Amino acid sequence: MFFDEYNKAKESYQNKLVNNVENETKYTTVSGQKINPVYSPDDISNLNYVDEINYPGEFPFTRGIHPNGYRGKIWTMRQFAGFGSPKDTNERFKYLLSHGQTGLSVAFDLPTLMGWDADAPLSQGEVGMCGVAVSSLKDMEILFDGIPLDKVSSSMTINSPAAMIFAFYLAEAQKQGVAFDKLRGTLQNDILKEYIAQKEFIFPPRPSMRIITDMIEFCTNEVTQWNPVSISGYHIREAGSTAVQELAYTLADGFAYIEACLERGMDIDNFAPRLSFFFNSHLDFFEEIAKFRAARKIYSKRMKDKYGAKNPRSWWLRFHTQTAGCTLTAQQPENNIVRTAFQALAGVLGGTQSLHTNSMDETLALPSEKAVKIALRTQQILAYETGVINTVDPLGGSYFVEYLTSKMEDEAEKIFTEVDCLGGVINAIEDGYFQKEIANSAYKYQKELEGKEKFIVGVNEFVEEDEKVDIPILTISPEVEIQQRIRLAELRQSRNTDAVRNSLAQIGDAAQSGKNLMPVFIDAARNYVTLGEMIDELKQHFGIYEESIVF
Repeated sequence: MFFDEYNKAKESYQNKLVNNVENETKYTTVSGQKINPVYSPDDISNLNYVDEINYPGEFPFTRGIHPNGYRGKIWTMRQFAGFGSPKDTNERFKYLLSHGQTGLSVAFDLPTLMGWDADAPLSQGEVGMCGVAVSSLKDMEILFDGIPLDKVSSSMTINSPAAMIFAFYLAEAQKQGVAFDKLRGTLQNDILKEYIAQKEFIFPPRPSMRIITDMIEFCTNEVTQWNPVSISGYHIREAGSTAVQELAYTLADGFAYIEACLERGMDIDNFAPRLSFFFNSHLDFFEEIAKFRAARKIYSKRMKDKYGAKNPRSWWLRFHTQTAGCTLTAQQPENNIVRTAFQALAGVLGGTQSLHTNSMDETLALPSEKAVKIALRTQQILAYETGVINTVDPLGGSYFVEYLTSKMEDEAEKIFTEVDCLGGVINAIEDGYFQKEIANSAYKYQKELEGKEKFIVGVNEFVEEDEKVDIPILTISPEVEIQQRIRLAELRQSRNTDAVRNSLAQIGDAAQSGKNLMPVFIDAARNYVTLGEMIDELKQHFGIYEESIVF
């Protein structure tokens, strides 16, 4: 009886549809996935709800890793912060904590990201400009002055020099008297996505993978509450990928790290529970939610079925979300507050564990205090006023969302097959596969904007002529670089030169012998060896990487 009534209703609806093929092409997701006018049980008839969807907290975790979602604990509100000198950023950290932020997230300047000291020739004009300048343990001491490291969770967005920056952090913890196993936080430390998208690499891929494997091994044994790598799709998406590419490339990178650790002889259930992920929340609301749900499903199946993980926590895909910086506009910047709110909502409805909301002024400068506060308040309004925390996966069972989730999984599996055929992630990087695919997707999207097939409010539609932007802008004084250079010169004069020389020799020996590098990095940090000095020592043994890809 039910199916008879359903089929009648379906036929009636289809008869009412206007078949305008010319207009149908505009109804796609941001990534180009065609969207039907309506979804029904027919569209998800291939899904087995008992085996595939199930309930939150149950394998394959499509609906979330925790059975009670945010009813037990809301996501961590972790605003990305860092600018100028370590003292400047320390003050911003304390400001954010005083206004209700529940975790710290450190942005570093370009010299630090590239492994250059503040007084290096290539650092000139960039010190403190896009994040905080950190060249040694002395800077880390100032950065976390008055902030007990056993009381906060810290995230650090750094990749090629992540091991040395983490060594500074661990040395600072020792100075505070905090045991390593009391530290909580995350390092991005995802070098593979640097070759794919962000391009802040130093060493070639294979020795870089060795360093990351050392860090995962060290943290598994010593820093047991720390996430040693946050496999990042964020920058892949910012470079112009589609949602499916972001999903598949990110998970492929994660599987490459897992396989490297297994080759080292590590037990998967010892290290996998501390791996985490980092995704972009872009403009297409439902596509992003489906992406997060599909990521959990794919990951849990692989961890259980391919890699043989036995601990259910090893099956969990835990992830941080940041709203999409590439969607922010310099035109009508207040609109960015609205964009960010919708993107944050998608992250929450997708089940994120922590969230960063971008500030409205980030296309113009580093965020001002006012803009940062609005971004934080956006999360707080979302958590405490909208009711979205009251039930788990409220869109579960939506024909549209379940269809998109399944479609995401299918398309990602096709990409995994392509990568495998190329010989794995590193071979695919060296062949330029990822870079070419992302470039093609970015080009296609740009052409759609230029042809007004897609709209950005204030940019290619609803434009205001002679617009005047009237919001406060944060500026970085040139004095920051001058003082950083002075402080670094004083450090070089005051430290024990023999200890520095001995530390660098130990780093070289470990690089050659295959010994885990983390203990020697920590010893070097305590002896105030600088970031640039450690990097330069490793360059002698690992070389430097120069991308030479022609499309």
